[in-house]
Amino acid sequence: MDQAVTERIRERAYEIWAANGCPDGQAEQHWFTAERELLDAQKTALAAQPAMVKKSSRTVRRGSKQGSA
Repeated sequence: MDQAVTERIRERAYEIWAANGCPDGQAEQHWFTAERELLDAQKTALAAQPAMVKKSSRTVRRGSKQGSA
């Protein structure tokens, strides 16, 4: 796993731990929750990406047609 991703999971697990009152013995559960949240967010971002690319392509094409006319 990428070091930056691991660090973000660690930070999010800490946030979850703190939000739950700093309980002992649940580090693994907090880690897996953080990992799932971040991976789900990445999947959502990747799924939305093609739609954004198509949208921006149309904008560029319109702009380039207008600029050359």
